[in-house]
Amino acid sequence: MNTESLAGIFKALSEPIRLRILYLLLEKGELCVCDLMSTLGLSQSVTSRHLAYLRNHNIVKAKRVGVWMYYQLTENSQTELQPLNEFIKQNIQSCEVIKADLAKLSENQCCD
Repeated sequence: MNTESLAGIFKALSEPIRLRILYLLLEKGELCVCDLMSTLGLSQSVTSRHLAYLRNHNIVKAKRVGVWMYYQLTENSQTELQPLNEFIKQNIQSCEVIKADLAKLSENQCCD
């Protein structure tokens, strides 16, 4: 990984919403965009914009199933960024907003 790529990753993760998305994907593995929208309380366009930013920096990947888009971490995110992912998980798992996101997600998952 070069310095430009690493700087792009840190820039992508400098937004709290994108950190919340990353955390949810770290916990759940794969989520439908509708689940992210309802959990985060965001519109489809705002959610998609944040996901596109993460996708453009090779942090998440998407797949279409019917009319729904599902997102998960890329292989690069799971290997090269493993230490960073662990750091993020350890440091934000006790945040009230993260706890609320997990509770809301478990209550409202629409695409199982």
